Amino acid sequence: MGRISFSCLPASWHFSLSPLVLPRLLLPSFRQLLLFGLLVGLLGLLYLLLVTGKGQDSWIRKDNYFHRHLARVTDVEATDTSNPNLNYGLVVDCGSSGSRVFVYCWPQHNGNPHDLLDIRQMRDQHRKPVVMKIKPGISELAKTPEKASDYIHPLLSFAAQHIPKHKHQETPLYILCTAGMRVLSDSQQEALLEDLRTDIPVQFNFLFSDSHVEVISGKQEGVYAWIGINFVLGRFNHVSSERDAVVEVQVPGGDQQEALVRRRTAGVLDMGGVSTQIAYEVPKTEEVAKNLLAEFNLGCDAHRTEHVYRVYVSTFLGFGGNAARQRYEESIVRNTLTKNKLLGQHVGETAESPLLDPCLPTDLQDEVGPATQKLYLRGTGDFDHCRQLLQPFLNRTNETHSSLNGIYQPPIDYPNSQFYGFSEFYYCTEDVLRMGGDFNSSKYSVAAKGYCATQWRSLKERFDSGLYASHADVHRLKYQCFKSAWMYEVFHSGFSFPIDYKNLRTALLVYDKEVQWTLGAILYRTRFLPLRDIQQETLKGVHAHWRHSFSFVNNHYLFLACFLVVLLSILLYLLRLRRIHSCTTQRCTPSTVEWLEEGLGSPSLPITL
Repeated sequence: MGRISFSCLPASWHFSLSPLVLPRLLLPSFRQLLLFGLLVGLLGLLYLLLVTGKGQDSWIRKDNYFHRHLARVTDVEATDTSNPNLNYGLVVDCGSSGSRVFVYCWPQHNGNPHDLLDIRQMRDQHRKPVVMKIKPGISELAKTPEKASDYIHPLLSFAAQHIPKHKHQETPLYILCTAGMRVLSDSQQEALLEDLRTDIPVQFNFLFSDSHVEVISGKQEGVYAWIGINFVLGRFNHVSSERDAVVEVQVPGGDQQEALVRRRTAGVLDMGGVSTQIAYEVPKTEEVAKNLLAEFNLGCDAHRTEHVYRVYVSTFLGFGGNAARQRYEESIVRNTLTKNKLLGQHVGETAESPLLDPCLPTDLQDEVGPATQKLYLRGTGDFDHCRQLLQPFLNRTNETHSSLNGIYQPPIDYPNSQFYGFSEFYYCTEDVLRMGGDFNSSKYSVAAKGYCATQWRSLKERFDSGLYASHADVHRLKYQCFKSAWMYEVFHSGFSFPIDYKNLRTALLVYDKEVQWTLGAILYRTRFLPLRDIQQETLKGVHAHWRHSFSFVNNHYLFLACFLVVLLSILLYLLRLRRIHSCTTQRCTPSTVEWLEEGLGSPSLPITL
């Protein structure tokens, strides 16, 4: 009793030592031990909060979002069709000049109701997007609607070859028709659609119902384009950093007293050959006509409002670049012939007495009008004069917040906004002027003036020398001056953007990818699919929650538990030493104390070898 023994086996030696020779520093009081234990426990708790608490969780969410978004915009690898967790979807765009099928894919939803599906365009073994186009448009079959399914069959066969066969029955198929079908009568449209509804389920095993084929409006097409672009830009993920621009949004149907702060979305400007379109989010409650406003929820849960958006969309037929030029030529032919008849003049009737056109490059000769009323033009290259002549074609009114054709346009918070300009907005700035990207109105105006004022002979020489964009042609050179002025007027006078507006970016691609409205269409139409994965994740979490505690992140909890166990063992050992020391001290004799002070040998300390 009262001894500390050390032994090493199998060696036959033994060492025994009385606890009285231990230093007092190894025998602290109970109060000191308790204080030391509390201090170490507090330090461990602080470590737990700092490393594994909300701060780290927030960091992990942002980091996961960054890698997910980076993968979405940079992934050009071939799609792994052997992955059983990969899902697929098809969208057929039936346009006016032809039809295209787009194949999309996405991994299983992560189970977080705040996140959308991570949809990407499928890529074949050569890393090229899985897309196929056929001509002409489906509207050409208006008189033979029974051939509609035969017309679409090659597109679906092409898609079926790229999607694993066992995935066909769970792959949604959407056939969406646009401008070409809109011009047909209702009976012609229905005849074509009915043939598709009847024959496609017989020929293919895709997930296809009657509601999956329809003629969409220009408003729907604009909304889908807006969704697709903002999805690729990552604007629907509301985990933002300090560098991200935010906006206060009054969610439709929500509490109007308390605004939701989330990432700012980008507006879209698109000028084609026939029409021009604008689409942007309206963050504040506005009294907008129902036919100009789209309210929708991109989230899978109708009760959550974080993905509810209110978007203004308006399409202006006849305001595209080519259509505007046609209206302009018809106007000058009509006005010139009327003026010649009244005044007895012959301006423009021969090449020797041409009509001067400020919207054509200097000395460029052109002919306009029908054969019986042909006019000869010669360009003067006056950009400012051309702009003035084009302003009446905008059909603006004096009403507040009106745009092209006098259509109402909700106010835009210009300092806290961003827009992307596509198609003609990009071609006008890049093909010839080489100024695509961030738009600067003053620099653009100077460059356009210089181009218009340049002799046509010089412009042709530059073109032959390859100084312009590779896809620029002679038609672009001839009408670049007109289209530059038209784009300028539509942007500043039609849509009322300030001259010093700095947040317009003209682009052909987003992150080096062409973003089609079909991406927004499948994202919106499959928005409820995550509900299945969320339910599975919930059940999985109930039955296997303990497994997640041993993940890499949660190993901090395991480390802390081991640390506390070791600390408790040390405290118990020191308490036992203290109890042994107290018991031994009570039995000590005076001679023993003197022996300790003098450092002499004692028979009570045997060493046996």
